Amino acid sequence: MSEPISVEEFTRVESIFVRHRNVLAVRAQFTPIYTDYYLHLMQYGLRNPEELDSMLKDLLAGLTLHLVARPWAETIAWTVNLRAPRVNLFATGGSIPESITGRLFTEDVRETDRDLFYSQTTTQPGAEPRTSTLQIDGRDPLFWVEQYYMQSEQRPAKVFRLPDETFVLVAAQPDYDEEWFGALDVAAVSGLEQAEETKLLETRRFRFHCGCDLGKILPVLAPWRDKADELFHGENQIIVQCPRCAARYEVTRDML
Repeated sequence: MSEPISVEEFTRVESIFVRHRNVLAVRAQFTPIYTDYYLHLMQYGLRNPEELDSMLKDLLAGLTLHLVARPWAETIAWTVNLRAPRVNLFATGGSIPESITGRLFTEDVRETDRDLFYSQTTTQPGAEPRTSTLQIDGRDPLFWVEQYYMQSEQRPAKVFRLPDETFVLVAAQPDYDEEWFGALDVAAVSGLEQAEETKLLETRRFRFHCGCDLGKILPVLAPWRDKADELFHGENQIIVQCPRCAARYEVTRDML
């Protein structure tokens, strides 16, 4: 039996309503999630290029905050397809399991004529996901989230990096104060609770966790059972990566 997870391993995400301004501020300090992310990479001998690693971490932060701004039952996956460097950044999570995971794809990435952001939202197992696709600009994942809000959520949002790996998503609600929102900067967001009337709506706990294991990987390989030679190429074992978190699993012919 696995060891119980201590509270310290979770990132605490606060959902704060700013009265009179009619905006929702979602705030979290991501060191626990980032620590588990790096432990995951170490466990499987993975190492990402520094620039792409930072971008993936920002995308994980943006999706976590977005999940808390959305209804509880949703599972959301974001895929960003970049042309230069040619890479896919993937992040997915859900509020019910309170978990987030993700990875980079640097091989066999489809080439496109623009940078694209794909979102899939599922509300219950087996249901058809709600999808959206948009063209994005720049190399800042937090700006991608802001573009996603304008085009897919149909409302403005801003995402801020604060010191100590803290991020804040500020999302407009109906009848929000447009002038105040437009002037928001890091200093204003840092002192939000001192300068504004706020109410803490809820607190959630998220961790970096995929939940994959060999038992979930093997059924995906079932169609290869009668074509084992094509899969193994003369070897007795192969390494299979989880498509969600890049965890590596050793699969032998006998396992099929």
